[in-house]
Amino acid sequence: MFEHIRSDFVTHERDLFRQGFWVMCVYRFGRWRYGIRFSLVRKFFSLLYKIAYKLVQILTGVELPCEAELGDRFRIDHFGDIIISGYARFGDDCVVRNGVTVGLRHEREPAAPRIGHRVSIGAGAKVLGPITLGDDVDVGANAVVIHDVPERHIAVGIPARNIPKKTL
Repeated sequence: MFEHIRSDFVTHERDLFRQGFWVMCVYRFGRWRYGIRFSLVRKFFSLLYKIAYKLVQILTGVELPCEAELGDRFRIDHFGDIIISGYARFGDDCVVRNGVTVGLRHEREPAAPRIGHRVSIGAGAKVLGPITLGDDVDVGANAVVIHDVPERHIAVGIPARNIPKKTL
């Protein structure tokens, strides 16, 4: 847990007052508590997690349950109105910005997106359903992504269309 928190601190520019860092600390604590063997102790830490989760959700406007799977160096660039499903999976070096929703497309279908490495999700974007975003994908601001996005593409529009990134 502490190694991840140190990495999150560096990812959030070594600033203790970045709300994204607060969210990541609570997330890492929530994941850590699953490894506690003794039931009574785990229940105590689960209660602490639930209180901290709700507090950070109120203070930052970010909903990031510990059931979501995040890769290394996950960054919350601008806090506020961010909702990430517990079913979502992210690769390494991903960035989300304010107003982003990553979650279920239909309530009866509990499947959220799988997001590759080095994915940047722009402000206000919605990434919904059992879809896959490949590595090195950029999602434009306010895009609504409901279909797979191949690696090295940009998803823009409502509904999003995929545009290949130009290689240099």
